[in-house]
Amino acid sequence: MKAVRAPGPALRKTGRGRWQNWARTVRVRPQQIQAPASVAGLQRAVAAAAAAGLRVKAVGAGHSFTGIAEAPDVLLDLSRLQGLLRADPSTGRVTLLAGTRLHAVPRLLAPYGLAMPNLGDIDRQSIAGAISTGTHGTGSGFGGLSTQVTGLVIIQPDGGRLTLADGDPLLPAAALALGALGVIAEVTLQCVPAFLLRAEERSESLDAVLSGLADRVKAADHFEFYWFPYTDRAATKTNTRFPAGAARMPLPPLRRWVDDSLLSNTVFRATCAAGTAVPSIIPAVNRVAAAALGGREYTENSARVFTQARTVRFREMEYAVPAQLLPAAFTGLRRLVEDNPGWRLSFPVEVRWAAADDRWLSTAYGQDTAYIAVHRYYREDPAEYFTAVEALMLAHGGRPHWGKEHSLGAAGLAELYPRLAGFQELRSLLDPDRVFTNAYLDRVLGP
Repeated sequence: MKAVRAPGPALRKTGRGRWQNWARTVRVRPQQIQAPASVAGLQRAVAAAAAAGLRVKAVGAGHSFTGIAEAPDVLLDLSRLQGLLRADPSTGRVTLLAGTRLHAVPRLLAPYGLAMPNLGDIDRQSIAGAISTGTHGTGSGFGGLSTQVTGLVIIQPDGGRLTLADGDPLLPAAALALGALGVIAEVTLQCVPAFLLRAEERSESLDAVLSGLADRVKAADHFEFYWFPYTDRAATKTNTRFPAGAARMPLPPLRRWVDDSLLSNTVFRATCAAGTAVPSIIPAVNRVAAAALGGREYTENSARVFTQARTVRFREMEYAVPAQLLPAAFTGLRRLVEDNPGWRLSFPVEVRWAAADDRWLSTAYGQDTAYIAVHRYYREDPAEYFTAVEALMLAHGGRPHWGKEHSLGAAGLAELYPRLAGFQELRSLLDPDRVFTNAYLDRVLGP
């Protein structure tokens, strides 16, 4: 652990305006909005705010559904801090500025023949926001994005640089820290040689998928499935890794546009809006969607297979349960939906997996994990559905995703995250005056 103080005088430029997240679940009008163009400018901005007794929160792309980035005092927009600082093809280590968007990373790594080993299915987030909230992909042998972190530069309340390298005992805490330990300025990732993925997408019997689930998840490099409520079908996606030199077999451009843009976004948006107006049509629409999804194979660069364009706005809750309890938790969810036909759920349920890791606040800390994510169209009230699902997941030892909706506070979370008390102590050491707090962090970590 290495700390360096801030350079130069305090930055005084300020702006005002309203900020809202992508899901429109959080809106705030900060006292100041600043967008530093350099790490030195970021240091000055943090030091100036702390000296003035103001709280500071950094914002990446605003893709969290919770108030984790809400900034009533000073909002630090990291969108100007993007780009690749260093890359070493021999070790696979790359260093990115914190505001770099995930969708830009493949292009930045391509000249070095590198790729991130795993990604989630949305790539609009900043790298700092993605690791700080526990963003993950799927694959029983792969951890979330924070497990790829081998180094960080974090700006402290006095504007100093806290540098953590691979092997530092604080790195497992800081790599997934909710923004509570400072403002991340630089992220070093362990990448892998660029690779291709062969995607096999199918519409299958849900019962058949569930009956052989454990073996199927273990056998695949990356496996996930979606279940549309009111149907007995699962849309499965199995991704198999191949070296970059293998033959690509991309989807024809028209097929990709029809599937991923027209059907998955334009038509789906229309059906969600129609379902909000006339809820009785939703079961029939879901049956058509469940039958239509799947039935394609293609081989592409990894990032193009892992990620999808999502333009239909929604709200989301996701819980991580011990992998061995996934069948029981999912069966309970199906029963909940059957028992509450009035919910009329237009969005599918998403199920994914991750390997156990050592990140203190990770949903997969110390245990192989399965994820169940539920969604509602953003114009619909999710409260009753989410409350019932949350109770079910907690009954199965579930841990909430930090960037997605949940109702838990510090006391309840302490029972689920074994290292939470140690993290709270570290937070008090690094940020005793709570410069980097807000209402959400006060709730989940304590004041």
